[in-house]
Amino acid sequence: MSHVSAVIWDDGYLGYDLGDSHPLNPVRLALTMSLAGALGVMGRPEARLVQPEPADEALLTLVHDAAYLEVVRRAPEQPWTAGHGLSSPDNPVFPRMHEASALIAGGSVAAAREVWSGRCRHAVNIAGGLHHAMRARASGFCIYNDAAISIAWLLREGAERVAYVDVDVHHGDGVQAAFYDDPRVLTISLHQSPLSLFPGTGFPTELGRGDAVGTSVNVALPPGTDDAGWLSAFHAVVPGLLRAFQPQVLVTQDGCDTHREDPLADLALTVDGQRASYAALHGLAHELCDGRWVALGGGGYGLVRCVPRAWTHLLAEATGAGVPPDTPIPAGWVEEVRERGFRTAVPASMSDVGDPAWPNGPGAAEPPETARTDHPEWTPWNPDGSTPLDRAVAATRQAVYPLHGLDPSDPRD
Repeated sequence: MSHVSAVIWDDGYLGYDLGDSHPLNPVRLALTMSLAGALGVMGRPEARLVQPEPADEALLTLVHDAAYLEVVRRAPEQPWTAGHGLSSPDNPVFPRMHEASALIAGGSVAAAREVWSGRCRHAVNIAGGLHHAMRARASGFCIYNDAAISIAWLLREGAERVAYVDVDVHHGDGVQAAFYDDPRVLTISLHQSPLSLFPGTGFPTELGRGDAVGTSVNVALPPGTDDAGWLSAFHAVVPGLLRAFQPQVLVTQDGCDTHREDPLADLALTVDGQRASYAALHGLAHELCDGRWVALGGGGYGLVRCVPRAWTHLLAEATGAGVPPDTPIPAGWVEEVRERGFRTAVPASMSDVGDPAWPNGPGAAEPPETARTDHPEWTPWNPDGSTPLDRAVAATRQAVYPLHGLDPSDPRD
């Protein structure tokens, strides 16, 4: 298999524009690609830029109803009659909505194709990860579910076991729904508790249906979970289940709205913790899937301080080696941020450690212990259930581990 990694990109992605006041601003994609370029990530010999083609109807209907596609096509002409979750504050209708959405879906299929064909070991589509869209309904800023479409394409091409790990702060409900009765797909979602956040699903008791019972896995994290807690939960659930399932391909949704400054949610990760999650997923892809890793974007609404840095770390991880966290932010990129009209504090480096805007106060000498410049420290999951986080992890393990022949009370599993 090739050691080259594909980065799927087209400026047409920026046409997925829900409006100036909408939190899913496409500038986050432009700033990510600009920062990755300024830091030399896109110039690496291992990075190959691949331009996507829009997904056609045959691809889109692997997941969506044909009648829904027609609704999306016609919606810009009469948005007030659209229905199907459209023309809402979350999912406003915008010009060429079908075309922009189909291009992103095509990008995620292109990523899957590059990996499944062996042309590339890893592939990244930062515009992808629109995981809330349902079969005939837009939801949560998502029109077409590119993640589910790319997985369905892999199954159509002969993949027998595909694992999907979703680290977005919101439950990956649309992907879970698409494969809820398909034992060939293991979906694992780590997210803020549905008791406190959209979409209100993702409880540990959601396990799949029929022959697929046990292939839907949900870790519902308490608000305020930080790097150490999140990584503890991840390592207590994800590696053991992936090893039991033995996937041929790993598809990940790498939403970075888990960041402590994200305006739409209440987890407390840093970009250092997010970087550690990408490294862990990368390692599991090599351990279990011969490196076959399809990495998609997702949520993330810190347009300057979070998304560009987090996904530059993702791109770097996928194309060879991570960017050292103490790497300074290039002056040219700071100038671009200013030229785009942002006045927010720009981070000094690719780490949250020592940032002048750190929430502990300007110039704080000691960053929180959960933010490290290598990988944030985490402690193993505590089976005694002494904290809300421990109890959340235990609920997931008790619900699903026995279905995979694993011992929910054994921290070694």
